[in-house]
Amino acid sequence: MMAAFTLAHLSDPHLPPLPAPRLSELMSKRALGYLNWTRNRHKYHRREALDALVGDLKAQTPDHIAVTGDLTNLALRAEFAPAARWLQSVGSPADVTAIPGNHDAYVRATSHCFGEVFADYFRSDAASEAKFPSLRRRGPLALISLSTAVPTPPLFATGRLGRAQLEALQALLEGLAAERLFRVILVHHPLRSKSHIKRLTDAADLIAILRRHGVELILHGHDHVHSTMWVDGPDGRIPAIGVPSASALAHGHHPAAAYNLFAIEPEGNGWRCEQIVRGLDDTMRVVELHRVPLM
Repeated sequence: MMAAFTLAHLSDPHLPPLPAPRLSELMSKRALGYLNWTRNRHKYHRREALDALVGDLKAQTPDHIAVTGDLTNLALRAEFAPAARWLQSVGSPADVTAIPGNHDAYVRATSHCFGEVFADYFRSDAASEAKFPSLRRRGPLALISLSTAVPTPPLFATGRLGRAQLEALQALLEGLAAERLFRVILVHHPLRSKSHIKRLTDAADLIAILRRHGVELILHGHDHVHSTMWVDGPDGRIPAIGVPSASALAHGHHPAAAYNLFAIEPEGNGWRCEQIVRGLDDTMRVVELHRVPLM
């Protein structure tokens, strides 16, 4: 019997510390973001939490790692080099897939930087151009990366896929239909949100595509909480799993940093997938929080 393929998922590292911005960089939406960071967010996005989490993740020796966005905080140009070094410490582009979040496209002036700096971490196999959606095959998995990262007005953290990306996704799923693959969509924003200012604005279009073509698993970040929602597919419900910020200390309704492991293997004509949740306890140790069969 084939050994289970293990996929690790973490998100929203919001890599601390934040470099000191130039005054000219704060003449935008960043002014409010910087104020929020200096007053609040620096207290609970901690490098020691992120390092503990990643150290434990690597000790589990997953077959592949997915990072679903928000590597940076304000998309300052000075944030991208440290974020690149951090991602390289997590793993090589062959072993890690990373997509952008809304904080990685915080303002229009630097919204292109993620694609330039991290192209090797999401480029499709054997493709010369890095673009979304992308397709990477790892073991029995088809990792399908989407980008919802777009600049937004102050106080908004919405995401958008856009018509071109949605049409390309539909064509991609049609092309995979004849193969036996465990299809995983990586996307930053959740497919459903209670918040008007944090939602994926064209989520209904994505859900309609999934209802017609299906995938096996959806992984996202953005909300900084543990979450499982279910989306209707052509052959049953699809689990969509969210995870807390990878650098967070517990605060308010946000839990401490955690990540997920998914043990995936064929079973009959379908698949077996078990979710294992590991996260920080009160002593900054990473422990198993729970595990649950998804299918």
